[in-house]
Amino acid sequence: MTGFPFSRRALLGGALSLGAAALLPAPARAAFASSRLTIAVRGRGPDVILIHGLDSSRGIWNGTVAALPGHRCHLVQIAGFAGVPAGGNASGQIVAPAAAEIARYIAEAGLARPALIGHSMGGTIAMMVASRWPQRVGRLMVVDMLPAPAGLFGGTASGLGPLAQRLQRYFGGSPEGRDTFATLMRMFGNGGSAASDPDVTGRALSELAQIDLTRDLPKITAPMTVVYATPAPGGALTPAQVRQSYAAAYAGAKTARLVPVANSGHMVMIDQPARFNEAVRAFLAAR
Repeated sequence: MTGFPFSRRALLGGALSLGAAALLPAPARAAFASSRLTIAVRGRGPDVILIHGLDSSRGIWNGTVAALPGHRCHLVQIAGFAGVPAGGNASGQIVAPAAAEIARYIAEAGLARPALIGHSMGGTIAMMVASRWPQRVGRLMVVDMLPAPAGLFGGTASGLGPLAQRLQRYFGGSPEGRDTFATLMRMFGNGGSAASDPDVTGRALSELAQIDLTRDLPKITAPMTVVYATPAPGGALTPAQVRQSYAAAYAGAKTARLVPVANSGHMVMIDQPARFNEAVRAFLAAR
């Protein structure tokens, strides 16, 4: 083989070396680490990321996970809530950084367009991920949350009205403000407020009150389902008024499918677990 720089033995040795390298296991991915949230993984199968709401914990999804055999569920716990130390959420924003960390988790864990399910504040976070990193999300479910959370209190992100004043009184430490804040926590949370960091909770609520994702809805390309509670007759709002409110709020989400759950409070997965789990299974099975 004159004129060729490699001997037959060298070529054979190189081929064997390459073959051995191909048989070696791929380097293990570094474990995801964040000072703002942790993620617990349960089960095996298609990936589903579940994000809890304000003053809540990943425990709200226990019944949902049990109803989803054959799926790998990634349960987010945001620092500062339900007894978890504030960590990286000890100052600054809570909601937008959580969305960025979940997007980073999807990339670093090598998840192929997982489903995202977010309740309340978690729904806001999920919409942020789906609109800002659309290529990373396979499908999206928002549970009992509007694109502009202030709308739950009759305001808008640019004009909060009474909510802004009450938040200011809360941060000022007035008894009226604390009472209003406690009422909001009973609506948003599931009893975790006593164990949550009050400063983290307050800043997250203030941040939510100023968010409006309405203009970002068209950026969401993943199939989208919005599950929302409609109250029993006799409440402050009729079921028809709630349906109208959600239809108007999500008019800009071209892929959105709205699913009302009757006779439920804000914690739909706890108030109406059978109906909620049915909606989740249909959401995950849709083509």
